[in-house]
Amino acid sequence: MGTVRLTMAQALVRWLMAQRIRIDGRVEPLFPGVFAIFGHGNVTALSEALEAVKERFPTYRGQNEQGMGLAACGFAKAKRRRQILVCSSSIGPGATNMVTAAGVAHTNRLPVLFLAGDVFASRAPDPVLQQVEHFHEPALTVNDAFKAVVRYWDRIQRPEQILQSLPQALGVMLDPGDCGPVFLGLCQDTQAEAFDYPERFFEETVHEVPRPRPDRGQLRRAVELLMGARRPLVVAGGGVRYSEAEQQLARFALRRGIPVAETVAGRGVLVHDHPANVGPIGILGSKSANELAGRADLILAVGTRLQDFTTCSWTVFAPEARILAINAARFDALKHRAQPVVGDARVALEELDEALGDWRAPAEWLSEAQQRYRAWNAYVDRRTAFTNAERPSYAHVVGAVGRVADEEDLVLTAAGGLPGELCMNWRVRRPGTFDCEFGYSCMGYEISGALGAKLADPGREVFALLGDGSYLMMNSDIYTSVLMGLKLIVVVCDNGGFAVIDRLQRAKGIPSFNNQLEDCRIQQLERVAFAKHAEAMGAIGMRVHGIGELEQALREAKRASRTVVIHIDVHPRDWTEDNAAWWETGTPACSERESVRAAFAEHARMKARQRIGV
Repeated sequence: MGTVRLTMAQALVRWLMAQRIRIDGRVEPLFPGVFAIFGHGNVTALSEALEAVKERFPTYRGQNEQGMGLAACGFAKAKRRRQILVCSSSIGPGATNMVTAAGVAHTNRLPVLFLAGDVFASRAPDPVLQQVEHFHEPALTVNDAFKAVVRYWDRIQRPEQILQSLPQALGVMLDPGDCGPVFLGLCQDTQAEAFDYPERFFEETVHEVPRPRPDRGQLRRAVELLMGARRPLVVAGGGVRYSEAEQQLARFALRRGIPVAETVAGRGVLVHDHPANVGPIGILGSKSANELAGRADLILAVGTRLQDFTTCSWTVFAPEARILAINAARFDALKHRAQPVVGDARVALEELDEALGDWRAPAEWLSEAQQRYRAWNAYVDRRTAFTNAERPSYAHVVGAVGRVADEEDLVLTAAGGLPGELCMNWRVRRPGTFDCEFGYSCMGYEISGALGAKLADPGREVFALLGDGSYLMMNSDIYTSVLMGLKLIVVVCDNGGFAVIDRLQRAKGIPSFNNQLEDCRIQQLERVAFAKHAEAMGAIGMRVHGIGELEQALREAKRASRTVVIHIDVHPRDWTEDNAAWWETGTPACSERESVRAAFAEHARMKARQRIGV
């Protein structure tokens, strides 16, 4: 067996380049590029390896390590987990900046490869620059912080260790049930050390994402449950997207007469006007889906982890309703005593459909669902209609974007009030055109995630909708988008602070405090000129007032050749509500305020409705 002498960093890069994946019959790079910010922990070895192959394996310069990771998350979502970006940082703050992005990837079950510099394996020069020393455990570094937010973690202290670690890391990222981010800490001296690697290690390998078939016994019990149901409801999650099962779900639901509600991650697996679509479910959901969930006797949960925003803190389903869970992850399929069907969503739906014979749910159930959905859509029509209001609502902005966007354009958001307003009021015209990162609800994902999505598909428009708070948290990838020629359309909805948290605060009987700018300890109230700020980073900035000017600006932005940032004032207290949802949050059990005591009484009343252990 032949060998080749390489540094560990050179071998790592060569191995990454040798990994390929089959997508729709085409063989593509599994790792199409690297986001990197170089520091002393990765510039002297890893950058040497990357520079040598820069024409074949592109390296993209980030502005902030967290932003790089969030862009990689947006890319992975847009690619349906079929391709993976690498993010590389130095040690210390560069590494810990990526922890939040790793949390986003972990919560959303997204594959991202994080590579951070680490201390010296030899410990000879300790303590090194940016090393955080622990008196009780010398081997502990800040990179250990990643253990809570990745699926696979390793520290490479010898160059030959990558021979075992890299295949294991890749196995995690391609596993449908265990998919998530991977972290490798690269000791600085180890990166530069040479080793005689087997040439076979670098042979081109073509991967395919596996589709695990469900157990026959589990499938048989699933059929029995469905056939005994009178009012079944499908709850479709992000796993439907990642399994590429949208068409199978659409056919299954129509053939079997089963209404389909979508989670936040599953939003858009059905088009808006599909006959079985009853809207989004949960806290950010529709009244139609939530009321149907309360009447359903069987919940067919497909590819969802049943987050509290889906289950309304486990109050949305009837106490006697059974749960049948199709999921590639055993952990998710077993939640809340569900009958599990562990396997790929597309395969499981196909096999379940075949096994059901000519069974259909009672026709009146789907008819009721469609009637409720029509009522909800009429409400959305009113919420999103054109208005001449000086300060329109979030819903009005969503309506304006929807009227201008083409059906293949992607709309994206993450935190604050926009996730609810977008989930409830957006009409999906093509699957795969909606991204709301609400697993980790990460402020700052919006622009960076949009950058990653645009990198994944440069040919379509990407609309990033965010609030003023999220913009201030993370905006530097506007500059990245300009440098890379990846045009985004960014709509900044300015409501003067953290308005959705102010809403929650007031809902618990607490006076507005430290959320809206006017309620904070400040010397002088100044509002940010977001459009001018974006212009300073090379984008086109537009300041608009009202929906008429917004729609005109959006049309101009569609014609523009570089990133456009549109700044519009919105009403801080005009929300889309009346969706029959409740969310459990900590509510003070005692207080001198009557308003807080009233909120706790309501909290106790709703707690009594929770499904616990059933």
